[in-house]
Order: sequence, then C-alpha cells, then structure tokens
Amino acid sequence: MREEKWRNLLRRAMQLRAHERRRLFELLPPPAIRAIDEEWGWQRLDGQIEPEGEWRIWLLMGGRGCGKTRCGAEWVWSLARAHPDARIALVAASLDEARRVMVEGESGLLAAARSDEAPLWRPSRGELAFPSGAVAQAYSGAHPAMLRGPQHHFAWCDELAKWRRAGEAFMNLRMGLRLGTRPRILVTTTPAPVRALKAIVAAPDTAMTGGRTADNPHNAEDYLIAMTAEYGGTRIGRQELDGVLFEDVEGALWEREMVERLRSPEMGTVAGNCPRLMRIVIGVDPPASAAGTCGIVACGMDADGMAYVLGDHSIEGATPNGWALKVAAAVEQWGADRVIAEKNNGGDMVGSTLAGAAPHLPVRLVSASRGKVARAEPIAARFEAGQVKIAGRFPELEDQLCGMTAGGGYFGPRDSPDRADAMVWALTELFRPKREPRIRVL
Repeated sequence: MREEKWRNLLRRAMQLRAHERRRLFELLPPPAIRAIDEEWGWQRLDGQIEPEGEWRIWLLMGGRGCGKTRCGAEWVWSLARAHPDARIALVAASLDEARRVMVEGESGLLAAARSDEAPLWRPSRGELAFPSGAVAQAYSGAHPAMLRGPQHHFAWCDELAKWRRAGEAFMNLRMGLRLGTRPRILVTTTPAPVRALKAIVAAPDTAMTGGRTADNPHNAEDYLIAMTAEYGGTRIGRQELDGVLFEDVEGALWEREMVERLRSPEMGTVAGNCPRLMRIVIGVDPPASAAGTCGIVACGMDADGMAYVLGDHSIEGATPNGWALKVAAAVEQWGADRVIAEKNNGGDMVGSTLAGAAPHLPVRLVSASRGKVARAEPIAARFEAGQVKIAGRFPELEDQLCGMTAGGGYFGPRDSPDRADAMVWALTELFRPKREPRIRVL
C-alpha cells in the first residue's frame, strides 16, 4: 500500500469513534499496524507540529491526555536521529517522573522507538543512549543545582508547572544550552498560574502550540464523556482539559494584583533587627517527609500595627538538624523574638530538634486543628485590609499564596503550601490579641 493510501486510511480512522477505530485496525495485518504506529508524521495533531521560525523555546501547553508526552518523545527521537552528537536534557518534576513518564511511560522515549531501533537505557545513571550516538540525561526540576554545569544541544521539559523550583531550574538549563548552532527547548505542560510558566509565555523567543483533551482520538470515549460531564464549562475544566492558562486561580485568597499592590521592596534590603519593627517572628512548617520542604518565613510588625513579610528561608530535602539550623540562622539574621513551629508533623520531636540545634531559641509549638488553607483565610483578610506588606519578592511563596482558594482548595505548585503555612503561623502570632492585665481584688 502506497504512503498516500496509509495517510488517507489514518485520516478516516481518526474520524471514527474509538470502538470503530479498534475494529478497523484489527482487520489490518501486523506490518501495516507497525508502519502506521511508527510514522509519527501521519498521526500528529495540529498542536503537535513543530512551529516554524527561529524560536528557541517551543511551549506545548495543553489539557491532560492531549498527547504532550508522545509529542515530546517523538521530538527528541527526531533530534537524536538527525544529530548523532547531540546531548539532550530530560527535565521533569522529579527524577522518578523523568524515568516513569518521559522514558519508560507508555508514550515515552522507549515506547516511541521504531522496531529497528534499540536505545540503551541506564536507569541507575538516568541516561538514555540512542543508536545514533546521541545521549539524553534525566534531571529533576526540584534540584536546580543538577543543571548547573552540564551543557546541552537540546532539552525537553515535562510538566514544568509542577516543578518545585521551576524558575531557578529553567534558568540554569537555559544557561547550559550552548552547544551546536541552534539550541532549542520543548516545554510540554498542563497550564497552571505559576511565575516561571508565565515568564516563558511572555518570552519573545517562545513559540506556542496547544491541544485539548478532546482533540486526542486515542483517549477513551467513556473518559471524555465523564470528564466533560464533571468539569465541562468550569474554570478547572478549561485549565486541565482545554489547556487554558489563567492569570489567577478562581476564588484565590491572594490575587497577583493584590500581592503587587502590597509589595514594599525597600524593606527587602533590611537585614538584622529592623529598628522600626517592634516584633519579629519566624514561622516554621516542618516537612512531612525527608524529601519535603520545611517552610521557614520571617514576619515583623511595627509600632502602628502594620505587619511585614520579611523573608522566605524555606529549605528542601534537609535533615531535621539541617532545617533546625536554618531556623536558627533566620532568628539570628532578623533578631527574632519568637519562633512559632507547628508540631503536627513530628510532635514533641519538633521542639527537641530546634532545641538541639540552638538551645536558646524562643520556641512556641502550636497544633493545627484546621487545614492549611482554612488557617490562611483570616490572614488573607488582613492582606485585603491593607494590614500586611510584602518586603521584597518571594516567587515560590507568592505562587503558593495565589494557589489557595476560599473553601479549602489548593491549586498552586507542589502538593502542599508549606511556605505559605509558615507565613500564616508567623502572622497569626503577630496579630494575636494581647491579654489585658487582670486586677485582683483583695
């Protein structure tokens, strides 16, 4: 069968319902099925076609299941075949996701290999060697230091909106993309209103394509019906299914405009014990796991009752002693008079850990009876009333704040707003009503 006949067959098949497509392909001989499956040019959708022009970043931002991973894998394969000396970066939210999704997934690089291609995957090294000689290396967007030093010709970044330290990791990646005559990056991601993704959208060297979940004919019809019934027409449906990037999360407790309006950058250069502040408190949200983030945020209040967010000292992947020392350093830097630490994750161990790192820390342990977002609502009201200012720029903290919604939802980066929670604990302490002295009658 000539190539044009295959193309016509594929076009007709894409217009059929899923069960009709399956019946059609069951009638084809295995060589025909393999030929169709291995020829990406016959299958790709409009949003999966590489843009024309002299772009440096291709942003494929689409709904879940629209074919982003398959497109990324096929793009990397096309580069590996054309550039035998290529060094390619594979960056995901974690090394585990790079392995499970980008390389070993059902739409990943191993699955996209043709029948006559045998790439060598070394999972212990996170390295994929292509038959041409090109090599791809896996990295984690949660650890920007991994990308400081290595050089690459090309890079594929998957689900960038989920990366813990997206801004810093993407910056390091771009600085190392200096091999060859035309280095390029493909970013495949579901949209989320995070700063790093919005910066990529706004960059002059970015070319954008997109896709909807419903556009991909390989998605099960029952799945599409269920998702449309539950999320069709809603804001989250437009984001997660249609690939629309919104500036603010619907119902967000903090909006970007409010954050910018309350920013007081002149305070951000003040170190040590600010003479204009009457109290300084360090809020601490201990990590729930060894790989988690310990939220550590410094806040202060002046004589007029105006509160300030002074600094984000949060740390990831640290030992208990490591994050306790970070708390002690923040206390010393700001001359804080109190540390407020949540003890739900760790109980009394939190207090003993802090005491072991710095015996004289003025620590008060608190227990959380409500969820993080519910605790944040009264503090968000303080911001809205103009009673809190932000003394600097804290991108990761601000992204978490803008992901918290009224009613308890969280749609920001990462699974938990740990930095935001640490800030809430500190400000809750600063706004705590003072007890009036009681007069005893003898």
